[in-house]
Amino acid sequence: MKCYIKDYPRPQFVRTEWENLNGTWDFGFDDENCGERERWYESFQGTRKITVPFTYETKMSGIQDESRHDNIWYRRKVCVDGSKLEKNRYVIHFEGSDFVTKLWVNGQYAGSHRGGYARFSFDITDLVKDGENELVVKVEDSYDMGQPRGKQRWARENYGCWYVQTTGIWKTVWTEYVPEISLSYVKMTPNLEEYSLELELEVDAPEDRMDGELLVETCVSYDGELINKNLTAIVSGLVKTKIDLFVKKDGFEWAMKTWTPEEPNLYDIEFRLLEKGEVLDRVGSYFAMRDIRIDGPNILLNGRPIYQRLILDQGYWKDSHLTPPGEEALIEDIDKIHALGYNGLRKHQKIEDERFLYWCDVKGMLVWSEAAAAYQYSDRAVSEFVTEWMEIVRQNYNHPCIITWTPFNESWGITQVKTRRVEQHFTEAVYHLTKSMDRNRPVIVNDGWEHTVSDIITLHDYEEAGCLLKARYLEFGDDILAAKVSHNHHKMAMADGFQYKGQPIIISEYGGIAFDNDDSGWGYGNKVKTEEDFIQRFDSVTTAVKEIPFVCGYCYTQVTDVQQEINGLMDIDRNFKADPERIKEINERRVGCCNY
Repeated sequence: MKCYIKDYPRPQFVRTEWENLNGTWDFGFDDENCGERERWYESFQGTRKITVPFTYETKMSGIQDESRHDNIWYRRKVCVDGSKLEKNRYVIHFEGSDFVTKLWVNGQYAGSHRGGYARFSFDITDLVKDGENELVVKVEDSYDMGQPRGKQRWARENYGCWYVQTTGIWKTVWTEYVPEISLSYVKMTPNLEEYSLELELEVDAPEDRMDGELLVETCVSYDGELINKNLTAIVSGLVKTKIDLFVKKDGFEWAMKTWTPEEPNLYDIEFRLLEKGEVLDRVGSYFAMRDIRIDGPNILLNGRPIYQRLILDQGYWKDSHLTPPGEEALIEDIDKIHALGYNGLRKHQKIEDERFLYWCDVKGMLVWSEAAAAYQYSDRAVSEFVTEWMEIVRQNYNHPCIITWTPFNESWGITQVKTRRVEQHFTEAVYHLTKSMDRNRPVIVNDGWEHTVSDIITLHDYEEAGCLLKARYLEFGDDILAAKVSHNHHKMAMADGFQYKGQPIIISEYGGIAFDNDDSGWGYGNKVKTEEDFIQRFDSVTTAVKEIPFVCGYCYTQVTDVQQEINGLMDIDRNFKADPERIKEINERRVGCCNY
C-alpha cells in the first residue's frame, strides 16, 4: 500500500509529520497514591526507568514485577518545532493505556481517559513551547471486576484462563503535527451493489471557512493506476459523499476488485483538503470492496457462502504479554495461522494493535473483533463498557478484515443473562448500538451460549471424542437450538424468552488439546502424549465439526500457549507442536457439504 509506513501506529489514517515516543521513560510506583497531592507532575519522584510500550509486569519493560501496583507514573521529554505550530496543532496519541490515564504537559493538566483498549488523543498545542517539553502521565488501575478487563486476573495469582494483569501504557504513544484545518475522521463503507465507496468525513475548521471555498479531493487508485477522483464542497463539519469504482478507461470498463481471503485486493485512497488551490491537509489510507451479510443459515462474503475456519487468538507473548514485541511478531502470527490452514481468527478478549489489523487486511485474514469483558454487572459497568466498545467500533470500522463484532462472550459480566431481564436488555442495547454504527457486519450476542439477539448462534463444545461430538448434534441439534437440552453439559444455546430464528451456526470454541509434558499447565479434556496422538484427536474433532450439516464454520482453541494455559498449536515462543502441513491438510480437507 502506498500509505504504509513501518511501525506507523494508525495505518488507515496516515500523515507524515509524526514522532514515535516508544522507548525509555522515567517511571515510578505510587503505592500510597500521593503523587497528585505531592504534585509529581511538577517535580517527578519516580526513580526507575521503563521501556514503553511494555508494562512493568513484563520482561521487555526492564522491570518485570508481576505484583499489583494501582498507581504508576511516567515521564519523558519531547522536542517541539515551534515553527510548525504556526499552522498546525500538536496532538499526542495513546494507542492503549489501562485503565485511567491522566496527562500533564509542562506541569499543566491536559486531560484524562478511561478504558484500556481504545485509542485516545489530547490536543496539547496550547501547553507546549518551542524546544524541550515535559510529559508526565499517571495511570490508575485496579482489580475492579466492573471494568472491561479481558483475560487480566483480579487476584494475586493466575488461575483458570486468567493471566497476569496489564497495568498502564501497553501500546504505542506518538505525536503528530495536524493542520489547523484538517480531516479528523473518515468512515468508508463499500457498496458492492452500486460499485461505489460511501464516505463520511469529519472536518475540523472554523464555521466561516466552511463556505464552499473549502474542498475535499478524494483520489482512488489500484496498483498505482488511477481509478477515480472527485471534489466535494465542505459546508459543514460532516461531509457525506461517494466515489464510483466501476468506470471506463480508454474505452474499456474497469472491473471492480473485491477482497477475499484468497485475493485480498486493496485500493489506495488519498484525501486532500483544498482551499483556493492550496493543500491544507493530506491523509493517506486504503479500503477494500467487501460485503459480509447473513442469508438465512449462511454467512455470505461478497454474495457467496463462506465456510469459516477460524482459530482463537489471545495475542500474548512470553516476555511482553499483551504487547507485541514488534511489528514483525504480528506478521509472523498471521503467516503461521495461514500455514496451519485457517482463513480467519477470533481475536479473543483483546483489541489488538491496529498494525495487526492492517496486515490481516493485506494478507487476507478474516477477523472476529471481540470486546474485553467485565466480570460483575452494575450500572457503572454498563456505562464503562458501552463507552469503550463504541470507541472501538468507530476506531476499527474501516478494516475489511473485520467481518464480525463480538461484544459478549460466555456470559462474562452478564452472569444472569439467561433469566435476568435487565442483563438481557443490556445485551440487546449493545447489539442495536453496534448496528446503528455498522449496518453491515454481523454482531454476536453472546458467544458460546445463552444468546439473546444475535446474528449468528455460536456454540462452545470441548468434547474430546469426535464421534460423540458429531452424534450429539446430529441427534439433538433441534433440541439444542430450541434450548431444550444443553450442548456442552451445562449451558443452553438461548437465553430465556429468546428463540432460534434460523441464524447461521458456528462452533466457535472446541479442541483445546494439550500435551502431557507440563504438570503446571492445562488444556481441555485429557492430555495427549505424542504428536501422533495429537494429530489423531485434532483430526477427529475437526472432521466431526465439519460433518455437522447445519454448521457453517468453526474456531479452534487456540493459536499459542498462554502462561498456564498450554493448549496452543504453538508454544508461547511460536514453535509448532505438530507438523503444520498435517494440520493444514485436516483444516482444508473437503468434507460433505462444507462450502470452501
